[in-house]
Amino acid sequence: MRVFFTDGSASPNPGPGGYAVIENGQPVALGSEDGQTTNIRMEGLALIAAMELAGDEPCEIHSDSEFWINVLTKWAPGWAAKGWRKKGGDIKNLDLVQQAYALYQSTQPKLVWVRGHVGHEQNELADEWANKARAGVRL
Repeated sequence: MRVFFTDGSASPNPGPGGYAVIENGQPVALGSEDGQTTNIRMEGLALIAAMELAGDEPCEIHSDSEFWINVLTKWAPGWAAKGWRKKGGDIKNLDLVQQAYALYQSTQPKLVWVRGHVGHEQNELADEWANKARAGVRL
Protein backbone atom coordinates (compact mmCIF):
# COMPACT_ATOMS: atom_id res chain seq x y z
CA MET A 1 0.00 0.00 0.00
CA ARG A 2 1.25 3.44 -0.91
CA VAL A 3 1.45 5.92 1.98
CA PHE A 4 1.41 9.67 1.35
CA PHE A 5 1.78 12.72 3.58
CA THR A 6 0.28 15.96 2.29
CA ASP A 7 0.35 19.60 3.25
CA GLY A 8 -0.56 23.00 1.88
CA SER A 9 0.64 26.50 2.63
CA ALA A 10 -0.30 30.09 1.85
CA SER A 11 1.61 33.07 3.15
CA PRO A 12 0.09 35.45 3.85
CA ASN A 13 -3.25 33.67 4.03
CA PRO A 14 -4.72 34.50 1.56
CA GLY A 15 -1.69 34.97 -0.68
CA PRO A 16 0.64 32.88 -2.81
CA GLY A 17 0.36 29.19 -1.97
CA GLY A 18 2.00 25.84 -2.44
CA TYR A 19 1.38 22.18 -1.71
CA ALA A 20 3.39 18.99 -1.43
CA VAL A 21 2.91 15.24 -1.40
CA ILE A 22 5.57 13.12 0.32
CA GLU A 23 6.09 9.39 -0.19
CA ASN A 24 8.91 7.40 1.43
CA GLY A 25 10.46 10.61 2.76
CA GLN A 26 10.67 12.23 -0.69
CA PRO A 27 8.49 14.80 -2.46
CA VAL A 28 6.53 13.18 -5.30
CA ALA A 29 4.25 16.11 -6.19
CA LEU A 30 4.58 19.86 -5.76
CA GLY A 31 2.39 22.67 -6.98
CA SER A 32 1.44 26.26 -6.37
CA GLU A 33 -1.00 29.06 -7.09
CA ASP A 34 -0.06 32.70 -7.32
CA GLY A 35 -2.20 35.52 -6.06
CA GLN A 36 -4.85 35.22 -3.40
CA THR A 37 -5.13 31.53 -2.61
CA THR A 38 -5.56 30.00 0.86
CA ASN A 39 -4.13 27.27 3.07
CA ILE A 40 -7.43 25.39 2.72
CA ARG A 41 -7.25 25.45 -1.07
CA MET A 42 -3.64 24.26 -1.04
CA GLU A 43 -4.47 21.41 1.36
CA GLY A 44 -7.21 20.31 -1.04
CA LEU A 45 -4.85 20.38 -4.03
CA ALA A 46 -2.35 18.25 -2.08
CA LEU A 47 -5.00 15.61 -1.36
CA ILE A 48 -6.09 15.62 -5.01
CA ALA A 49 -2.47 15.16 -6.14
CA ALA A 50 -2.00 12.22 -3.75
CA MET A 51 -5.17 10.50 -4.97
CA GLU A 52 -4.13 11.05 -8.59
CA LEU A 53 -0.72 9.54 -7.86
CA ALA A 54 -2.31 6.48 -6.26
CA GLY A 55 -4.57 5.83 -9.21
CA ASP A 56 -6.06 2.36 -8.79
CA GLU A 57 -3.57 1.31 -6.10
CA PRO A 58 -4.67 1.13 -2.46
CA CYS A 59 -3.28 4.06 -0.51
CA GLU A 60 -3.26 5.81 2.82
CA ILE A 61 -3.10 9.60 2.93
CA HIS A 62 -1.97 11.41 6.07
CA SER A 63 -3.09 15.03 6.29
CA ASP A 64 -3.17 17.66 9.02
CA SER A 65 -6.28 19.12 7.38
CA GLU A 66 -9.18 17.90 9.48
CA PHE A 67 -11.32 20.19 7.33
CA TRP A 68 -10.61 18.30 4.09
CA ILE A 69 -10.98 14.90 5.73
CA ASN A 70 -14.42 16.02 6.95
CA VAL A 71 -15.30 17.39 3.51
CA LEU A 72 -14.58 14.05 1.86
CA THR A 73 -15.94 11.69 4.50
CA LYS A 74 -18.83 13.64 6.05
CA TRP A 75 -20.01 16.71 4.15
CA ALA A 76 -19.57 16.13 0.40
CA PRO A 77 -21.99 13.18 0.22
CA GLY A 78 -24.82 15.39 1.51
CA TRP A 79 -23.81 18.36 -0.62
CA ALA A 80 -23.72 16.15 -3.73
CA ALA A 81 -27.16 14.72 -2.92
CA LYS A 82 -28.54 18.28 -2.67
CA GLY A 83 -27.10 19.40 -6.02
CA TRP A 84 -23.94 20.85 -4.45
CA ARG A 85 -25.82 23.18 -2.14
CA LYS A 86 -25.66 23.62 1.60
CA LYS A 87 -27.56 25.55 4.21
CA GLY A 88 -26.03 28.92 4.87
CA GLY A 89 -24.67 29.73 1.44
CA ASP A 90 -22.20 28.70 -1.20
CA ILE A 91 -19.69 25.89 -0.82
CA LYS A 92 -16.26 27.49 -0.88
CA ASN A 93 -13.72 25.98 -3.29
CA LEU A 94 -16.51 24.00 -4.95
CA ASP A 95 -14.28 23.21 -7.93
CA LEU A 96 -11.80 21.44 -5.66
CA VAL A 97 -14.49 19.84 -3.50
CA GLN A 98 -16.12 18.23 -6.53
CA GLN A 99 -12.80 17.07 -8.00
CA ALA A 100 -11.55 15.71 -4.68
CA TYR A 101 -14.82 13.95 -3.90
CA ALA A 102 -14.94 12.25 -7.31
CA LEU A 103 -11.37 11.02 -6.80
CA TYR A 104 -12.15 9.94 -3.24
CA GLN A 105 -15.10 7.88 -4.44
CA SER A 106 -13.09 6.19 -7.18
CA THR A 107 -9.84 5.59 -5.27
CA GLN A 108 -11.21 5.00 -1.74
CA PRO A 109 -8.02 6.01 0.09
CA LYS A 110 -7.70 5.58 3.82
CA LEU A 111 -7.54 9.13 5.21
CA VAL A 112 -5.57 9.64 8.41
CA TRP A 113 -5.57 12.90 10.33
CA VAL A 114 -2.27 13.90 11.95
CA ARG A 115 -1.83 16.89 14.21
CA GLY A 116 0.22 19.48 12.36
CA HIS A 117 3.34 21.25 13.59
CA VAL A 118 4.03 18.98 16.54
CA GLY A 119 7.21 17.38 15.24
CA HIS A 120 5.73 14.50 13.21
CA GLU A 121 8.66 13.93 10.82
CA GLN A 122 6.72 13.22 7.61
CA ASN A 123 4.16 15.96 8.26
CA GLU A 124 6.95 18.46 8.91
CA LEU A 125 8.62 17.35 5.67
CA ALA A 126 5.37 17.90 3.77
CA ASP A 127 5.09 21.37 5.33
CA GLU A 128 8.69 22.21 4.40
CA TRP A 129 8.14 21.17 0.77
CA ALA A 130 4.79 22.97 0.55
CA ASN A 131 6.60 26.15 1.54
CA LYS A 132 9.32 25.45 -1.06
CA ALA A 133 6.62 24.89 -3.69
CA ARG A 134 5.02 28.21 -2.74
CA ALA A 135 8.43 29.80 -3.40
CA GLY A 136 8.58 28.21 -6.87
CA VAL A 137 10.59 25.00 -6.31
CA ARG A 138 9.58 22.16 -8.65
CA LEU A 139 10.57 18.52 -8.91
